[in-house]
Amino acid sequence: MSSLTLHPMKEIKIIINGEHLSFVTEVLDRIKASGYTIFSSLSGKGHSGFHEGHLMFNDESSLQMVLTVVPEDKVEPILSGLKPFLERHSGSLFVSDVGVLRKGHFESAES
Repeated sequence: MSSLTLHPMKEIKIIINGEHLSFVTEVLDRIKASGYTIFSSLSGKGHSGFHEGHLMFNDESSLQMVLTVVPEDKVEPILSGLKPFLERHSGSLFVSDVGVLRKGHFESAES
């Protein structure tokens, strides 16, 4: 059996109101993150109380989570692009160490 090699990367999760989703994705596109996943209509409790996911009409009024996995050298530019936004708007940002099997899927052509 062949050995599996995990390549170290960084996972970034950004939770924001849906009305600000395009700002977050524009930052990730500008930094050339290879991709991201959007989770819609989140529910949860935080500093401002309980948020209930809205499943019927409008994703802009519910919480969204954007998840991306990037090489470590892209973390600082992403954080720099999002920090001023998060200082003015509600939201959360988490950075974690992860390992991926297919390293090339998480690197843009410029990496």
